[in-house]
Amino acid sequence: MEIWINPACSKCRAATKAFDEAGIDYTARRYLDDPPTAEELTAVLTRLNLEPWDIVRHNEPAAKPLRDLPRDEAHRPDWIKAMVTTPILIQRPIITADDQTTAIARDPETLSRFLP
Repeated sequence: MEIWINPACSKCRAATKAFDEAGIDYTARRYLDDPPTAEELTAVLTRLNLEPWDIVRHNEPAAKPLRDLPRDEAHRPDWIKAMVTTPILIQRPIITADDQTTAIARDPETLSRFLP
């Protein structure tokens, strides 16, 4: 299992704490220090069945240039490039289980799907 985290994020800390308490082996990827490639992000979006603009943290100051960017297929690469070059824009935590099940675990119900 892999979890994309920002250690400063309370939701990320709650997820890793729950995994630790449950004795689950996982790899924590500090995605601000080790940003995903465009290919990795595209794969995650496919598994999530979401578009890039669906997982952007729109309230981040760095998201300001995206506000006028169309949310359409033609501009999808622009959204992905922005998220790869400015990873703080990516919603977190993103968990991918060994079976490739992937979710953004911002609430206890979603997180519980990855716990025994």
